[in-house]
Amino acid sequence: MTETITSRPVRTGTPEAPPALGGLGLFTVLLGAALPLVDFFIVNVALPTIGADLSASEAVLELVVAGYGVAYAVLLVLGGRLGDLFGRRRLFLGGMAAFGLTSLACGLAPDAWSLVAARVAQGASAAAMLPQVLATIQATTTGPRRAKAMSLYGATAGLSMVAGQILGGVLVAADIAGTGWRSVFLVNVPVVLVGLFLAARAVPETRSARPEPVDAPGTFLLAASILTLLVPLTEGRAAGWPLWTWLSLAAFPFAAAAFYAVERRADRAGRTPLVPPSLFAIVSLRRGLLLIVPFSIGFSGFMFVIAVALQQGAGLGPVAAGLALAPLAVVFFLFSLAGPRLVARYGTRVVPVGAALQGVGLALMTLAAWRSWPDLGLVELLPGAAVAGAGQALQLPVILRVVLSEVPAVRAGVGGGVMVTTQQASLALGVATLGTLFLSLVPGMGMRDALVTTLLVQLAGVVLTGLLSLRLPRTIA
Repeated sequence: MTETITSRPVRTGTPEAPPALGGLGLFTVLLGAALPLVDFFIVNVALPTIGADLSASEAVLELVVAGYGVAYAVLLVLGGRLGDLFGRRRLFLGGMAAFGLTSLACGLAPDAWSLVAARVAQGASAAAMLPQVLATIQATTTGPRRAKAMSLYGATAGLSMVAGQILGGVLVAADIAGTGWRSVFLVNVPVVLVGLFLAARAVPETRSARPEPVDAPGTFLLAASILTLLVPLTEGRAAGWPLWTWLSLAAFPFAAAAFYAVERRADRAGRTPLVPPSLFAIVSLRRGLLLIVPFSIGFSGFMFVIAVALQQGAGLGPVAAGLALAPLAVVFFLFSLAGPRLVARYGTRVVPVGAALQGVGLALMTLAAWRSWPDLGLVELLPGAAVAGAGQALQLPVILRVVLSEVPAVRAGVGGGVMVTTQQASLALGVATLGTLFLSLVPGMGMRDALVTTLLVQLAGVVLTGLLSLRLPRTIA
């Protein structure tokens, strides 16, 4: 066997029967998957209130978003490796507990820099928790149950990203007990307590039968590669593009090349590096990861840009700005439920269809912004948001299933970590690139034209996703 699973005895009359991830256990790990993604987006509509309350500059506010995203992306693969080594349930519980404590620290932060530090720590704790979700699903499910679990994971991921922004607007406006923006972080604490209770009872322990030691050189070089790319792109515009940003970007290709060389050497020597290059020999994984990049860049960039445009340009409050995307969330959820049946019948051909629908929806929202500005809100965005939500639901859950469909169980933690790192780094890159483009265009073009231009750039990314999806394997293993 390649997986060793330990848990409480399963009362089936067979003492040796391996434990499986039951319904409650699946709900619990999906709750753990939702929390980090909700928190990536929940601050978007809260940023103006945070800036006013803490007297934070634009550069510091961007660090509130980027600090979380970069720490999260840098440590995800390491989190997957540690789960393989010490036990995935143990890391899941530890990561969730740390996520609750760091969320409390965010909610109680006395100043802007304390909030930035707490957000970095929150991202690190999320990186310990999230890789265990996919690894646990891979190790404790098979066949149709795994397909269903992966579809639900994909649906949870997409819905969390939209729901986070809506929830953020509602919480800020509700001003619960005078907490204002702090409630967007404090709300995590009771959710984490429930999650810890459920995880202790319902999530089985799994670990790799042949755990490898931590790849220190690989970890360092992966961190260097991500940091040298994301930090200057995120902070460069607000800081005025000082010399360090250009030096950092120039260092990125060298750091990435060094990372690849070290990992390839370790792989050929028979060791298990942090990101084994041999893993990319799996066609489904390689092509699926290639799709995640433009999809995630466009998704996060859109969510950030629309939040800023609706509040600072169209003059909407946080609730109205969040609820303007409610049709996208509702339709995404409904189509996600139908996704497994569509995939069973049509295979991965649903992905290019989804990209086409998303493109139509984005074009409708672009037209609405052009014609209705500044009277842009729920009604004007509804047709485009609904169509785009349907298109996204036919893409993301399927792509995530494709990526891990042929990853061996012994490398479940590594494969899950690589996939989520790619997704998270791309989400952070979307805010850094499309967000920077939009904010750079506003002074010269005005809010409406800057929004339209940015949406058209994203539309080009959707076209790219659709073209790349034609190379996916027709069926999912």
